[in-house]
Amino acid sequence: MRQFSLLSRTAGAAFLAPAGVLIGAFVIAPFFWVIYVSFTNRTLLGRTALNPEFVGLGNYFSLFDAASFFTRGEFGFSLILTVQFVLFSALAGQAVLGMLLAWMLQSVPKSLKRLTEMVVIAAWILPEVVIAFAWFAFLDYDDGTLNMIMEALGLPRGDWLLSFPFWVIVVFNTWRGTAFSMMLFNSAFSSIPPSYFQAADVAGATSWQKFRDIGLPLIRGHVVTDLILITMWTFNVFTPFLLTAGGPSFRTEILSIYTYRVAFRDFEFGKGAAVGVIIMLINLVFALFYLWVTRRRAARVAA
Repeated sequence: MRQFSLLSRTAGAAFLAPAGVLIGAFVIAPFFWVIYVSFTNRTLLGRTALNPEFVGLGNYFSLFDAASFFTRGEFGFSLILTVQFVLFSALAGQAVLGMLLAWMLQSVPKSLKRLTEMVVIAAWILPEVVIAFAWFAFLDYDDGTLNMIMEALGLPRGDWLLSFPFWVIVVFNTWRGTAFSMMLFNSAFSSIPPSYFQAADVAGATSWQKFRDIGLPLIRGHVVTDLILITMWTFNVFTPFLLTAGGPSFRTEILSIYTYRVAFRDFEFGKGAAVGVIIMLINLVFALFYLWVTRRRAARVAA
């Protein structure tokens, strides 16, 4: 029996070894390499490309320099812009819209419910490049669908990507990511026993009262999970780059795009790596909070 157990462990280790090598090569090693590069002045071109110097926390101090922290196009401006983007797109957009759609689906015919789910999920599973170019064509000034609709209604054309770039990427990302919230909340609402809502119907409760007093309190755990996950995803999303490339005048340069500009346009790998480390730390806070919430939920269920 002991020999069989030893063989099982050996066989298990042999099966896991290739996965361990891949994780080490493509996850762990780059993780520590980025941290190391963030403490150097490595660049893509020039003398420091081959012989970078150790600068300690110099890259981090330059990012948080008080004189440029809030300057348009710098790290502080991008950080504040990213926070606003997350608040409007993830929290006020995806979460609220996803919950409203999920609640509305509880009271529609089954065939219409399935059709709505298919349409919403299509926006989620299509490649990001395809979606971005579809939206670019939709918002184009000369031949865009939106401007054609505006003209048909007797309204003036709008140069949406130049006049309202931030709100364009907010709406775009909300439209793109609402499907996840909708499916999560739809599953949560469907798990509530129908007798709860039937009793509320007998008492003469309105749809809003049923949502407020029955639906929402019973899915609070799902709400927290959804908010944490979509916050992390929205914080790291890079797709808006395909619409605006961070412009015009840095008005849509969220942190993921700012990192790309610093590292691959300005060729400052060290500074770009420092931004990446800061983003990793922020995501780590979100992840730890998510684990804490899920463990609390599991502890309550076990009790």
